[in-house]
Amino acid sequence: MVSEARGAVKGLERQSTPDRGALQSATYGKLLELLRRNRPGPAAQRRIAIDASDVEPLMTTPRDLLIVAMGTVPDRPVERGDLSLALAGAEMIDLIGAHALSLDGDVIVPGPQPAIADRLLDEAASSLDRQAPYEAVGDWLWRRGRGLSAAYAAELEQEGEITRRRHRWTPFRTSRPVLADSPAHHEAADRWTSDEPVLAALAAAVGIRGEPSEDAPAVADEAVVTVLAAVNDAVMELGAVRQRRAIEEAAFDNIWRGD
Repeated sequence: MVSEARGAVKGLERQSTPDRGALQSATYGKLLELLRRNRPGPAAQRRIAIDASDVEPLMTTPRDLLIVAMGTVPDRPVERGDLSLALAGAEMIDLIGAHALSLDGDVIVPGPQPAIADRLLDEAASSLDRQAPYEAVGDWLWRRGRGLSAAYAAELEQEGEITRRRHRWTPFRTSRPVLADSPAHHEAADRWTSDEPVLAALAAAVGIRGEPSEDAPAVADEAVVTVLAAVNDAVMELGAVRQRRAIEEAAFDNIWRGD
């Protein structure tokens, strides 16, 4: 089942440059080291997710991550599959904050399922395997990540957070989607510019942000750090698959050309 899910996510991917994975791995590894080392006291810790009693549909980590990915110009295009895996990790982190699950090492232990206002986050909670032996974090990322970036983009577009501007002379043709000037957009931007550690780590995993500073804020929850590390591992694995396919396709093309 896991291999099928991985294959489905990989099928969405474009080829990446050979040095992308190494660059992201080095940046992300340094960020995780800083997250573990620079841990703040309880008063300085920032809430990562909001439980069902006060949740707002547009205030979740995966939504913030997608908004940041759309509103930031990285050195290289963000791969859809990488973003899907990171969005699944963002969902898991929000579910940890909502006490919908906990981790035993790298194994997901489901908790009581709360009523979550965000439809996709509620869907993520419903997708947890509730029968032992429970699922590993990495396996759930691959399964849940299938097509997730497209699902979040469609959800935000339906809610008016993403719009499509029509061309002046061709009214039936739409341009690329753009972010609406909305409270959700501003809140995600504020979280991004404040270097909130979870959003920063997820963005680093997909190559949006560069090398972190030495005084980067920390994540205090060991379970959250485990999820962030699993996201990085999955993104690196997917990058390796893309590189291997690129090499195989290039070799196949050479055979047909007689090189």
